[in-house]
Amino acid sequence: MILCDNTALVAPAAFSDSYEAKLERDKCDYSRRINLDEARSGRATRKIRVYADGIYDLFHQGHARQLLQAKNVFPNVYLIVGICNDDLTHSKKGLTVMNEDERYEAVRHCRYVDEIVKDAPWSLDEEYLRKHKIDFVAHDELPYTTGSGQDVYAHIKAMGMFVSTERTEGVSTSDLIARIVKNYDEYVGRNLQRGMPREEMNVSYLNAKKFEIQEKVKELKEKGKSVIDRIDERRHGIVEKWENRSRELILNFLQLFGREGRLSSIWNEGKDRIKNALSPPGSPGGSNHEDDFRSETESPLPKRHRIFEEEQQEFSDDEDGEALKIVNGKAD
Repeated sequence: MILCDNTALVAPAAFSDSYEAKLERDKCDYSRRINLDEARSGRATRKIRVYADGIYDLFHQGHARQLLQAKNVFPNVYLIVGICNDDLTHSKKGLTVMNEDERYEAVRHCRYVDEIVKDAPWSLDEEYLRKHKIDFVAHDELPYTTGSGQDVYAHIKAMGMFVSTERTEGVSTSDLIARIVKNYDEYVGRNLQRGMPREEMNVSYLNAKKFEIQEKVKELKEKGKSVIDRIDERRHGIVEKWENRSRELILNFLQLFGREGRLSSIWNEGKDRIKNALSPPGSPGGSNHEDDFRSETESPLPKRHRIFEEEQQEFSDDEDGEALKIVNGKAD
């Protein structure tokens, strides 16, 4: 592992028994103790070794925020996190969801952590503090008794080595477990669907069948809902098409039968023609019709006039011929 100031950003935190952690611990001159005022002012001549401990089961954002506060409680902090093993934890707080190795690995991948101490004690004594060269212990301000009636950090506070952090309200491992228990049936049914054997979840045969039936009923409900949704979509589509078609029919009806529609125009034109046909020629309103009548009655006159002129011409030609004969006879 490459040693650098930002090791936590490029690699998991080192375990306390690793070479890197021992090298970092040897660099610390623990004979030169750092008091609280010196640490807060930033006048410390070395890294300030801050220790935080806990169970860290189902590592969540509340844990990460607590470690973030511990990392930034002073300038230039080297953060050490102690995690209790399964035996101690189960005897003090009960069964955990994650085992100790899973909890170690979860915390060591938090970016704020520099070192992990396995098998951390429930209460910190002077020997433990000297072994890990701990300058300050970070924890929330509330007394941590776990049923014993005595705050396990009381002697740390008396020594002036305690720095407080704030808990994240509404976020805890207990809340996460309660959420899982609340939705137990859903999670078990989901895992059974994914092929997990019921024995691994400690589920009886009858309960497994019950969950299978529940999942089938759920599927039927979802299918029924999807069918209803499709029918509803089709109904909306039919109604929309009917509305559009009805608008089109109404518009066509108005264009055909409306006041300015085609039938009205045809009817008005027909009435005008009938009126024009029935109006007398001398009527004031029939002058135009009379002119039309005259033009229609007088139109053959030019033809008869031409015939009369032709006959008259033929007659005049005959007379001219007879006259010419007489003149010629006389001349003869």
